[in-house]
Amino acid sequence: MAHESSSANPKVNYEYRRRKARDEMRGQVTSFAMMIFMTFIAFIIVIADFDKFYAFPVLLVLAAAQVVLQLYYFMHMSHKGHGTAALFLYSGALIAFVTILTFLTIVWW
Repeated sequence: MAHESSSANPKVNYEYRRRKARDEMRGQVTSFAMMIFMTFIAFIIVIADFDKFYAFPVLLVLAAAQVVLQLYYFMHMSHKGHGTAALFLYSGALIAFVTILTFLTIVWW
């Protein structure tokens, strides 16, 4: 009986790993296609010479979305064990945002 369950485990484990790899690859290909589309939109905005007050915020949002996709799908930040790295990354981003916001507020008022 123990022999039967141990012989079934490698096949189940193989199928699980194969399904997980397929799902991960599907996510990477989908995110890559989304990033190409966002880059295409950014090029169109720049080439079409949209108003700067419209173009800059849209380009920044597209860039931020691409950074998030890069981190979670290509740098594997969504996997377990990356909590400390994510904490430092998000803390640095928060500090940078607050610093930029502070300097912009000082300059404009």
